[in-house]
Order: sequence, then structure tokens, then C-alpha cells
Amino acid sequence: MSKRRVFDINFPSAPPEAAAPPVPAGTEPSPVAEPRRGPMATAISENADALRVRADAEQKIRAENDRLAHEFVRLKKLGLMVDRIPLDQIETTKLTRDRSLTRDVDLDELITSIRSLGLSNPIRVEQDGDGYQLVQGFRRLAAYRALYAETGDALYATIPAGLVAQGETLQGLYRRMVDENLVRRDISFAEMAQLALSYMQDDATEATTLEQAISTLYVSTGRQKRSYVRHFAELLEWLGEDLRFAEMIPRALGLDLKKRLGDDGDQQAALRRKLQEEQPQTAEQELAILRAGLDRSVPRAARSPARSAARVDSAKTTLRCTVPAGTVRCLARNGRIEMAMEKDFSTIDQRRLEGAIAAFFEALDNAPEDDS
Repeated sequence: MSKRRVFDINFPSAPPEAAAPPVPAGTEPSPVAEPRRGPMATAISENADALRVRADAEQKIRAENDRLAHEFVRLKKLGLMVDRIPLDQIETTKLTRDRSLTRDVDLDELITSIRSLGLSNPIRVEQDGDGYQLVQGFRRLAAYRALYAETGDALYATIPAGLVAQGETLQGLYRRMVDENLVRRDISFAEMAQLALSYMQDDATEATTLEQAISTLYVSTGRQKRSYVRHFAELLEWLGEDLRFAEMIPRALGLDLKKRLGDDGDQQAALRRKLQEEQPQTAEQELAILRAGLDRSVPRAARSPARSAARVDSAKTTLRCTVPAGTVRCLARNGRIEMAMEKDFSTIDQRRLEGAIAAFFEALDNAPEDDS
């Protein structure tokens, strides 16, 4: 029995493709319309585009943050990142200061300047745990503390400070402190010598001898000045514990004492006993004892009347005088007067200098006596 086909489907043959209509010469063919996408495909495409835009934006933000971080570190290393830091968060214990606590005749001038104009040069600090350690600006910090104690004004409770990047060696921090003080303000040889001794005795430094300490700290100074510092350091090793105003010792007196007492232990002991007995309360009294000790250290036959007379009067006068060319710092004492200002006197003709010196002494001799 043959099988019977239940039904049959005849598909119509595909109609022949119509030929595209001819495009007139000189015209562009019409763009072929894209097939229409469904809502899901459109959403996926749009989400992918959004993710791509977001990834690009995040990459640009990360690159900018990296650039800013590197710039922050660079500026911090240069001490150019400045913030206002509370005074009670700043310690001065990491570095032995090269400023005597008993000598700062110009601190009142600095306080007046800060009160009138503000602080033009921020101090520099290094972060130390939750606080900061002072690197540069001991006098500026002292002035702010004095102003805050005097006025209680919140303006002086914080001080502008440049942040020094952590990780700098102790030697580098000492060099920053020393070089700033050498450039900005005169510092006595005794203060420089005491810092060298303290640096040598600090176990955290690499210096084991006085020569190494001086060479490290004062590498930017001349050989002659380093020699003076060495002589003062040796003098302080003999007399330091008995001196109260070592920073006021003039260079010439200090060098003479070192030279005269260097080989004479008896004279050193006698001078120490004299200082202990007298207990001088002022720098002038202490200098008088030192000059008397220097005079006693000279053999009697070698003493001159002039030196003996100089021993009697050890008083001195210091003052500042403002002239059209600037401020002159003056130091007057028996047999000597010194004047210093920011001016290169070596460029002035010798005849003009001679005339100025003659005029100075003529005016001094003709000045009326002050009977007050």
C-alpha cells in the first residue's frame, strides 16, 4: 500500500531583486539605512560607552593626583609648603640650638616688626609624630611665643611654618640651621663653638672629633673662621662650665685667652676659681675677670702700662644709628670703636675714607659734654 502525502507546502520562489535605480551623474548615492536595533541592544551599547567614558575620566584623575602628589613632595622638600601650626605643637629638642638663651638684644626689634608687619619669612619644621620639630627659626618662634604670652591674641597662637620633608639626615638639618644663622644674623664664635662641641658629643651624629664637627657644620665658612671656632671650642672646654656669658666674649679676647692659657694648667685653674668666687652677674663683670686673668697670665716683665690700664676699664657701649645709607651698628670700648653696616667700604677711595675718619674724630672732640 503506497504512502499518502497528507499535505504539501509550496514556498513561492523569491522575487527577483529589483535593480537599483540609476544614480544621476554628479550626485552622491543615498546612504543605506542601518538595520533597526532593539531596546536591549541599544541599552547595552550606551552602557558600554558610558563605562568607557568613566574609565577615561578616572584615569585622568589618577594621573592628575599623581602629578599633584609629586609636586607636593617636591615643594615640601624645598620647604615651600606653608601652614599655620599651633605653638604648643612645636618642639625644639631634636637639634641643639646655636643660639644662646641669655643673649638676644635684637629680639624686641623682631617682636615690634612682627606686630607691625607680620612674619615675612616662615619658620621651618619637620613633622614628628603628632607634633613638629623646629629646624629653622628659633628667634621667630621665640618672638611669637612672647607676643602670645603678652597679648593672648589668637593671631599669635599659630605661626606660619614651612614643612620640611621627613627623612632628611640629622647632619642635613644641622646644616640648614647653621647656614641660615650665618647668613641672616651675626652669631658669636662662642655660640658656634658650643654647637660644634654639642654636635661632637651627640651619639646620633657621625662626628667623633671636634675637627670633624667643625668641618661638617661650617663647611660654607672660610678656613680662617673655622680656625677661630676651633680656638673658642678649646677655650670652652677649659672654662665653659664656669662661664655665664661666653657668647659675649669678643674674638680678640677669646683668641688671646686660648693662646695664653693653652699651655698653662695652673693659670686655667686660677681663672676658673676666680670665676667661681666672683659669680659675675653681668657680661661686663665676667669680661673684666677674663681680661684680668689674661693680664696675669703675661710674665710681669712683659706687661705694658697700656695693657695694665686696659684691664681697669672693661665697660663697653653698643648702639644702632640710622643714617641715609642705612643702619650702623656701633661698639665702643676702651681703645676701640667698631662700626658695621651693609656696605662695601673697600670700594671707597682711600682719600675719602681718610677725610671721613678725620671728620668723625673732629666732630667727636668738639661735641659738647653731656652732664646728665
